Amino acid sequence: MSKSYYSLGLMSGTSMDGVDASVIQSDGKSKYKPILDKYFEYPKDIYKHLTKLRDRIKGSKDLKKCSKEIKNVEKKVTLFHAKAISQILKKTKANIDFIGFHGQTIYHNGKEKLSKQIGDGKLLSKITKKTVIYDFRQNDLKNGGEGAPLAPIFHKLLAKKYNLAQRNTSPSTQATFVNIGGISNLTRINSNYEINSWDCGPGMCLIDKWIRMNSKKKIDRDGIIAKKGIIDHQILEKYINQIDYFWRNKIINSFDINDFKIIKTSKMSLEDGSATLVEFSAKNILMQVCDLATEKTNLILCGGGRKNKFLVLRMKKLIKDFFNAEGHINLTMIDDLGVDGDFVESQAFAFLAVRSYLKLPISFPETTGCGKPITGGEIVKY
Repeated sequence: MSKSYYSLGLMSGTSMDGVDASVIQSDGKSKYKPILDKYFEYPKDIYKHLTKLRDRIKGSKDLKKCSKEIKNVEKKVTLFHAKAISQILKKTKANIDFIGFHGQTIYHNGKEKLSKQIGDGKLLSKITKKTVIYDFRQNDLKNGGEGAPLAPIFHKLLAKKYNLAQRNTSPSTQATFVNIGGISNLTRINSNYEINSWDCGPGMCLIDKWIRMNSKKKIDRDGIIAKKGIIDHQILEKYINQIDYFWRNKIINSFDINDFKIIKTSKMSLEDGSATLVEFSAKNILMQVCDLATEKTNLILCGGGRKNKFLVLRMKKLIKDFFNAEGHINLTMIDDLGVDGDFVESQAFAFLAVRSYLKLPISFPETTGCGKPITGGEIVKY
């Protein structure tokens, strides 16, 4: 019987609003039990510094120019994570073996083989007196991968646990996980439990940016604003052409939010722009889901974007009317499986920490484009 470990995963996404923390128990292979999930919101100064820093960094040269500022923000982010860990340790009786520390991504470019997550793993280990595993993407990049996405091996574990892909049925069934974050990523597990994965393109990043640019709000909660708007199909086509450019030229399989731009037009209202961008995200995701739906598909939505009720409504409508796939594609929320959809990625990095410690692969040719299955993550002991 394989040994199980208690692992604490920490994840902060492209929204840069805070940290998701999850404690799980796992053997890094087939066993998995969620123990505790908790969200910690960044204070306004950290959020402000992070978003400004991200907006300034457009390439590797900017990383060098902003190196001093990056160091300053990194320390603040690390200390914030340490406080979150302290609170988690007070809430759980589990003796935490590892901390999986994703850090905060401020720049990612798969083509350049460059991915920068700020977070001082050595300092975090020293403060918490725990073994910390961090910088998960670098080994993948060194071995020909694009550093993302890394959650697919955890998605595979969930698919097996909840029997989402089945071979001995008629028709056979595959599972497709779509994490709708700033950038959406997709993991397909076919009925033979073979996985492949990639970034789809914009999830919520353009929608959120449009809201911030044109209102005092940070997000369109529940899609209320977008629901009032009218889709501009000419602008929608231009957005579709943005993503088509990447696929036609086979430029990249992983994305940064800065790869995609808001198409400015003085005539578009807040509501119409929101509706158009929701339609773009929904249609772009489903074009890729349907392209791979060679078997009956359980489509499971994860990530913050699943909370945008209008986006989910549009996806269901498009499955039925545009893609004519009702009955063939069964859309469901991961929460319906008993998994809190807000914490899938933090649980994933807790799981990846265990696999990293055991020297098991966390990325694969079919997920990141690396040359062979490889492990990753730097391990530091206080």
